[in-house]
Amino acid sequence: MLSISQLPNLITISRIALAPVLILLLKDEEYAASLAVFVIAGVSDGLDGFIAKRFHCESRLGSILDPMADKTLLVSSYVMLMVLNHVPFWLMLTVAFRDLLIVGGYLVYTSMVGPVQMRPSWLSKLNTFMQIALVFVILVQQAFQLIYPLVVDALIYAVLLTTVASGVHYLWTWLVMKELEPVKQRHD
Repeated sequence: MLSISQLPNLITISRIALAPVLILLLKDEEYAASLAVFVIAGVSDGLDGFIAKRFHCESRLGSILDPMADKTLLVSSYVMLMVLNHVPFWLMLTVAFRDLLIVGGYLVYTSMVGPVQMRPSWLSKLNTFMQIALVFVILVQQAFQLIYPLVVDALIYAVLLTTVASGVHYLWTWLVMKELEPVKQRHD
């Protein structure tokens, strides 16, 4: 039987499962359905976090799965939107490389030092917001045949700026400031 403590991770796993659905819908240029899946994924992201915090069922697994689900959906979206010529190749590459840098840096650091607690900075949160906003605006424009190229262009450069700044900030934090908090070991 499913308990409330398992629900956040189940929602997060379901969000990961939405990535291939989103890819297939975008491949077929089903923008309205893609928008619906993207919005459902966003709502589920907020819902799993709310449930985990509200019912005190945060878990180590959830802290790994949640950002993985976010990165999977966003990178998938950027790759497909690049394939469909809605975002430039260099932007998709910048977004994907930053995420690879973060994941790779985390894996290298934890293999050398031990488990650490990752906490996104305000700059990283701003970057995620800008990345989501760009995907959302493109999907809305395509689903409803609205064309606002200046809005998309402004968001493209805002995503570029925040992605690079966030990546540099992570490198600065890890390499220069070394501001990583070790994971607290549980003594059961």
